[in-house]
Amino acid sequence: MVAPVEAPVEPGLIVFTDRQQAGRPLPELIAMAIDGGVRMVVLREHDLPRRRRLKLAADLRAALDPVGGRLLLEEDPALRKCHDLDSLCAAAADETAAYATLSPIFPTRSKPGYGPPLGLAALARMALAVPIPVYALGGVDNPARVRDCLDEGAAGVAVMGAVMRAEDPARLVKELLNA
Repeated sequence: MVAPVEAPVEPGLIVFTDRQQAGRPLPELIAMAIDGGVRMVVLREHDLPRRRRLKLAADLRAALDPVGGRLLLEEDPALRKCHDLDSLCAAAADETAAYATLSPIFPTRSKPGYGPPLGLAALARMALAVPIPVYALGGVDNPARVRDCLDEGAAGVAVMGAVMRAEDPARLVKELLNA
């Protein structure tokens, strides 16, 4: 996924939503993640009717605005998912791209059908191949994995399931950001 150049936030952690995995209402969960330090959220929830999704987006924006955070919609035309070097290079060539996510790095419960994990060596090779920051996504669910990704050249990490399923999203976000 690629964000537009005008992105005001250079996140250390990007949280993708998935209310199906959340153990509480999404606005409550995201508010807890914001308390933990998250400043960029990507809204998925494609199955919601348009009005409900717009209301959810407005609620999440209202929670992010006071901390200078940003909400992105996953289907935004400026956003692309990167799963290999070709898609990452295409994202980097896009003049509107400020950064990209690359996935899956590790095995993940959230998206098991995306093929085998790329692994840390591939992350390192691909992150060095492009001039934009690359965020590791997929199975980055603990501080040790965050450190491994950063050591291999990732500018930060993106998570979905680990935060959505966390008993204490604020604590998990703090742990991931402190890594």
